[in-house]
Amino acid sequence: MLDASLKEQLQSIFASLEASYTFDVYASPQHESYAQLLELLEETAACSSHIQLHVNDGTDFCFKLLKDGKDTGVSFRGIPNGHEFTSLLLALLNSDGKGKNLPDEFTVERIKALSGTIKLSTYVSLTCTNCPDVVQALNIIAILNPNISHSMVDGALFEAETKELKIQAVPAVFADGELFHIGRGDLGELLAKLEAKYGSQNEKIEKAEQEFDVVVVGGGPAGSAAAVYSARKGLKVAVLAERIGGQVKETLGIENLISVPHTTGETLASDLKRHMQDYPIALFEHRSVESLELDGKDKVIHCTTGERFRSQALIIATGAKWRRLNVPGEAEYIGRGVAFCPHCDGPFYKGKHVAVIGGGNSGIEAAIDLAGICSKVSVFEFMEELKADRVLQEKLASLPNVEVFLNTQSTEVVGNGEKVVGLRRKDRATGEEREVALDGIFVQIGLAANSEAFRTLLNVNRAGEIEIDTCGRTSVPGIYAAGDVSTVAYKQIIISMGEGAKAALAAFDDRIRGAI
Repeated sequence: MLDASLKEQLQSIFASLEASYTFDVYASPQHESYAQLLELLEETAACSSHIQLHVNDGTDFCFKLLKDGKDTGVSFRGIPNGHEFTSLLLALLNSDGKGKNLPDEFTVERIKALSGTIKLSTYVSLTCTNCPDVVQALNIIAILNPNISHSMVDGALFEAETKELKIQAVPAVFADGELFHIGRGDLGELLAKLEAKYGSQNEKIEKAEQEFDVVVVGGGPAGSAAAVYSARKGLKVAVLAERIGGQVKETLGIENLISVPHTTGETLASDLKRHMQDYPIALFEHRSVESLELDGKDKVIHCTTGERFRSQALIIATGAKWRRLNVPGEAEYIGRGVAFCPHCDGPFYKGKHVAVIGGGNSGIEAAIDLAGICSKVSVFEFMEELKADRVLQEKLASLPNVEVFLNTQSTEVVGNGEKVVGLRRKDRATGEEREVALDGIFVQIGLAANSEAFRTLLNVNRAGEIEIDTCGRTSVPGIYAAGDVSTVAYKQIIISMGEGAKAALAAFDDRIRGAI
């Protein structure tokens, strides 16, 4: 199952393990996947003298991760193949304190301060690219807080459960048997939701104000470039980010980053983090900005965690998020027929009729992808023509099970209380409205700038983008913006990188000239 090259890599990865670990299996030999599970775990355990396999006869199909004979709180119901194999490896390394994705001390204290005993389960698809982020985040929480347990569940292997729970999108997280979270998510978001649901002793954690020469908000291409360029000037730099990589992490293939013929969003995000770690940059991941205030020339950033950061130069590179339709029924049926990721949730609609809202590149790419899975795909575009690249439109036109409706407004998501059953649409030319019977709706209508925390102090346009000059300066001296959150034309990775560098250089130039 594991080739020789991978086994060699695992031997190197596990060489630093200090504690003893056990894959404690509970499964019946009669289970159809029993041999496959044992083969994977046996070959993984054979890569380190610190890992052993213990097999018990059981009715469930799962294994727990034990550390020195004690439960770590992490378990897997299924075979962690595909993207989830990394989740297994990180569970081992993080239990040993060696994982590279372990959070900073403040976040660790927040996790330990969670109240109550919590049982978490995440239903995944082994082909889902968003699922590992959620699984790995919740595994970390379970490892760091002994009152919390987390189990990854392969939805395909436990199909009856997914149907009983009416799961139509992954990852789907259940907390103590109740649906808790659906779709992509990171440690910061999930931790905040756990704090809101179960309470926390967070008030006991010290939250001293920290001061830097430059604070960069956002860890995507623009924020990373701004941080590196600022650090290279010898400045004391902090990066506050919900996640390093930002929106890039949701991109599967990247083929237009000049000099890099092909990479993935996940790889690029890791490369951005590694590059910043080459410099004395303070990385504060899993942070969301709540508000910004001015104190003389100082900018004081308030995070939702209660932390405060002060600097004379602030570079905003918070990027953008997926737009929503904002029509009746949409919010109620997210995860129950309304989806945003065709790669992750498309398999749930195999052989069914779905709609794609949006005729830009992302919408037409989604329609092409879904056409290979679904019985029928209906594309609804608000404008009088598709906005996607010609090559994508030509590919779409060649598909027999795709229909396109132009000049069409989506007015309501229709559901039966449990799931989506249709979409109300309006012909913008005639004003006629009708309901189309559907099994699922994939919303692909572009991005909205993440500028909410800054709009009371800075000038923004109608789209919410922060207005900047040619050097990234905003309407307030000492505050700069770069990348997708700004008014810069063309939202591209390579442009965001350049804009981040430009904003950092402008901030340094203003500093040495006494403008800030």
